[in-house]
Amino acid sequence: MTDTMEALTWQGEQDVRVNEVPRPEIVEPTDAILEITATAICGSDLHLYNGYMPAMEEGDVIGHEPMGEVIEVGSEVERLEVGDRVVVPFTISCGSCWFCEEDMYSLCDESNPNAEMAREEMGHSPAGLFGFSHMLGGFDGGQAEYLRVPYADVGPVKIDSGLSDEEVLFLSDIFPTGYMAAENADIEDGDTVAVWGCGPVGQFAIQSAWMLGADRVIAIDRIPERLDMASYHGDADIVNYENDDVYDRLMDMTRGRGPDRCIDAVGTEAHGTGLTGVTDRVKQGAKLQDDRPYVLREAIQCCRKGGTLSVPGVYLGRANVPFGALMNKAITVKTGQTHVQRYLDPLLEKIEDGEIDPSFVVTHEGSLSDAPDLYEKFNEKEDGCIKAVLTP
Repeated sequence: MTDTMEALTWQGEQDVRVNEVPRPEIVEPTDAILEITATAICGSDLHLYNGYMPAMEEGDVIGHEPMGEVIEVGSEVERLEVGDRVVVPFTISCGSCWFCEEDMYSLCDESNPNAEMAREEMGHSPAGLFGFSHMLGGFDGGQAEYLRVPYADVGPVKIDSGLSDEEVLFLSDIFPTGYMAAENADIEDGDTVAVWGCGPVGQFAIQSAWMLGADRVIAIDRIPERLDMASYHGDADIVNYENDDVYDRLMDMTRGRGPDRCIDAVGTEAHGTGLTGVTDRVKQGAKLQDDRPYVLREAIQCCRKGGTLSVPGVYLGRANVPFGALMNKAITVKTGQTHVQRYLDPLLEKIEDGEIDPSFVVTHEGSLSDAPDLYEKFNEKEDGCIKAVLTP
């Protein structure tokens, strides 16, 4: 067995490459080492790919949606054994700090070794994340042949059934993220839920909105394949924002009241239309704002008075939003990286019970060597690419 492995590395803006890198080893007695059997490209990986994520370094191993087989465990690991098949959450959590004990795993106080860097930017540090930047720990990601998993007793969920990798892989991130987004929206029976963005997280937010009692779900995007998936698999009404004014259309669909619950599943790289969209890109390029909050602004304008806005879409820094509308309309806002560990067991049960088959979202598959090409396709919305799974 060699001391190196193949991994996808970040080399700069829109430049990812498969390189030979050191193979991970046990560092702490609470670590485990996985041989990766499947890993996925996430929409938030595109923030790294397009150069928007701060504190990236050339050669960083990326990816945060992995699963595989345990091949080595540290001396203090009790829940996992060599040979176990597991899915790994993208959030790294210690399990014993105040936030972890309150089931707020993405806010773990102990897992980010670069917490001071994050505190300077945000006031406090969230949890460390796999493959996501040095501000959030600088941990190697899972788009690789092997992965070191810190706090191995806290994160991974064992898969003891015969479910395929693609049926369970998305427990690592996008299924819990979509579910938490719907949960944060405080959906009640009879509610109309509007979801901006029909990428993978948006697709699972749509599915989860139905699970939590929505009466109607409206999906907003411009990519035909995504809208088709939202309609066919998600039973959602669709709005193509390139063909319709979203505010006017939503007011027509809700008799002028607006959606009860709004979900921004887009985040920092929102594609705006007209002058406002151009202005966002200019401001971002001139460093006058870090994000393009077109969707966030639109959701605030569209949400009914006293409604709820849930934001699973990743934002990175400063954004100009209509806070006056938010306050005067008494809109509740809930956000956050996903507390993945909170959802693993109940969502795995939904998969095992046949309530949902998450593999519906997969459109492309490939080996690790295909990753650079698949990143480009996913980024450019080419070839109907909605979700790509890699098998290292």
